[in-house]
Amino acid sequence: MHNAAFNALGLNWRYVAFEVDPKNLRTAIEGARAMNFVGLNLTVPHKLLAVDMVDELDESSKIFGAVNTIKFEKAKGKVRAIGFTTDAEGIKISLREDLELKLRGASVLLLGAGGAGRTAALKLAMEKVSELFLVNRTQGKAEELAREIKKRFPSVKISTSYPGTKVDLILNATSLGLRPGDALPLDLKRFSFSQTRTVYDMIYRPAETLLLAVARRAGCKTANGLGMLLHQGAKAFKIWTGKTPPVGIMRAALERNIYGH
Repeated sequence: MHNAAFNALGLNWRYVAFEVDPKNLRTAIEGARAMNFVGLNLTVPHKLLAVDMVDELDESSKIFGAVNTIKFEKAKGKVRAIGFTTDAEGIKISLREDLELKLRGASVLLLGAGGAGRTAALKLAMEKVSELFLVNRTQGKAEELAREIKKRFPSVKISTSYPGTKVDLILNATSLGLRPGDALPLDLKRFSFSQTRTVYDMIYRPAETLLLAVARRAGCKTANGLGMLLHQGAKAFKIWTGKTPPVGIMRAALERNIYGH
């Protein structure tokens, strides 16, 4: 999506992928700085490690405690590495665009309290959802995240069990659904699709996970994580270039690359 966007805007830039062992991350960041890279994207497991490897954290990275985007900025003869996180904004925009969901005042069942789940939970709380139900395979992790949200966003009601009533959204932030044969991330004995109207899965490959397929057949409105991937990328593009990202071109490039159309 980035190369398609660079081409569309006539920028002589290139976005390339590198596989970096976590123990070499600091060296990789310093190498990119030395080679006059404009910036970097980082994925799991580098997002948390990089927090201590940049010169400055943008407000977004301070809030979410992660870095998925680095911008190298020249000032007074030095090159500074500034860390950002664009994932949370990607979730918010995708939910609004793909599900026409207004987060303020909504009730949400969030599946997963790992890195992706934590980012989603904090963003949902920031957007003033009324109630958040955190369900995680390891109960202790859900409780730890609940305590953090209670401390930072006391107006949001938090529970670490399945809702007893209807919710506006089920959001899957687990990896269940990535592989064929994966179990549902939702326990249908504890909560059914008749208790919600919208279901979002952060997974975008496959295009329709088992969760989304079952939810769609139950009459729910569904969306996968492609919109999140797109909008976190568009935000990174803006950080690096200072230009308005050509979102339509970026989406088309993503769909061609991931789904072959």
